[in-house]
Amino acid sequence: MGIIQTLGMWKERIIRMFKGNIKNEFGVTGITSNAMEDAITDWMDVYQGKASWVDHTKGIKTIKFAKAVCSETARLTNLALGITFDGSRKDYMTEWCERAIMPNLRRWVEYGCASGTIIIKPNGVGADFVTPDRFEIVGKDGNGLIAGIIFEDRYRENDKYYTKQEYHRFFDAKVNYGDGDYKSVKYYQISNRAYVSSNSGELGKEIELSQTKWNTLLPDVSITTKNEVGLNGMMFGVLRMPAANDIDVDSPLGMAIYSDAMEELKDLDIAYSRYSEEVKDSRALELIDRRLVREPGHKVNEEVELDLPKHFIPVSGEGDQEFYQAVERPLKVDERIKGINAQLSYIGYKCGYSNGYFAFDQKTGMVTATQVESDDRRTIQLIKDIRDALQVCLDQVFYAQSVFADLYNLAPVGNYTANYAFGDITYNFEEDKVHHYNLAVRGIYPWEEYYVKFLKYSREEAKALIEQAKSENQADGIEYDEE
Repeated sequence: MGIIQTLGMWKERIIRMFKGNIKNEFGVTGITSNAMEDAITDWMDVYQGKASWVDHTKGIKTIKFAKAVCSETARLTNLALGITFDGSRKDYMTEWCERAIMPNLRRWVEYGCASGTIIIKPNGVGADFVTPDRFEIVGKDGNGLIAGIIFEDRYRENDKYYTKQEYHRFFDAKVNYGDGDYKSVKYYQISNRAYVSSNSGELGKEIELSQTKWNTLLPDVSITTKNEVGLNGMMFGVLRMPAANDIDVDSPLGMAIYSDAMEELKDLDIAYSRYSEEVKDSRALELIDRRLVREPGHKVNEEVELDLPKHFIPVSGEGDQEFYQAVERPLKVDERIKGINAQLSYIGYKCGYSNGYFAFDQKTGMVTATQVESDDRRTIQLIKDIRDALQVCLDQVFYAQSVFADLYNLAPVGNYTANYAFGDITYNFEEDKVHHYNLAVRGIYPWEEYYVKFLKYSREEAKALIEQAKSENQADGIEYDEE
């Protein structure tokens, strides 16, 4: 049995262990289909450069273009993103967002593009992101949104493996307040269970949370609002890619951005492998008679040859004539690149980009367009849809953190409003520079701002240059317009 097959079986064993345990411990069953789990595994393998079609014995490698697509999508999604807050809780939410969310957001969006879905889960102090292999959905509401979920977290200490399973769900309860009447109250419950094992492939036995690094957690916590109407959402945010799920239409999970382009990604890897192989082996060959390269001072029948460069290949000549022939190996670069660009066009379109956004140049290698033209509506729509999904996710995350702030007195009680500002993906620096130069010449835009923003001077340097220009102009009798 090969190592890859062994690792695959081990991974499946862990997943089955996860599913089996949540049924035994919590009495629930995961609703994610096997087909969906297999698809997510395939997507992540391709993203990480472990695609099934990679075969070094046949010269087929991967250029990990799936990762390039995810990285470019995350870059455009987060381009010039700014998040501000209003309300009495403004300062607390701003500080938490800048510390826990913003430094990680582009990376998290990239992982979301690759796996189709990620969860951002506040932990009170910061935030964790969770990929689909570390959570199991066990319930959904009438809108198809997650209503029950179990997270798994693991760590190793010495020769022991510790696992925590954290179950989130809503439930209704009848509460008696002493007046003889029962009132229906909606609770959000979190249950934590810990396990220890001496084997990484086994869950092991249940232990007290106090014996683990999760010793500050309670086994069961029930949360509701002061007016007892219940929370407005789950205590985490879900970033789901906007494309419809055609593998499991009932699943709350999303699709990888390149899920429809798996076959084209395979063809691209093969095409590029053949191209690079041809370039690598394209040196000219020189076939030369062994008699011409024999080490001097040896007998005729002794096969002792000179140490030759790689492009010389000794051959046995026939008859008395010594043999030499140069063999040229012309490259079919144009044909190869046309084939590669055809695959890139298919991939880009299936990922939601406009035709021609991704291209291969023989001098610079794989590149993306330097700018998205204003009429490139397909790319613009793709990024807008992902930005909308990200904003929904972050609204959920900020709500959950605000609930934590109330529960643990992390900030004074108050309200907040989150405001989002995304950068224009059609922005062109050089065009903007020329536009503002013309405004400055006309006295509409301050030269100091122009020097700082477009010429990259510090504000002190810009002021010094303006003062110098003012002095020189005055010395020449030229009036200086401070505007």
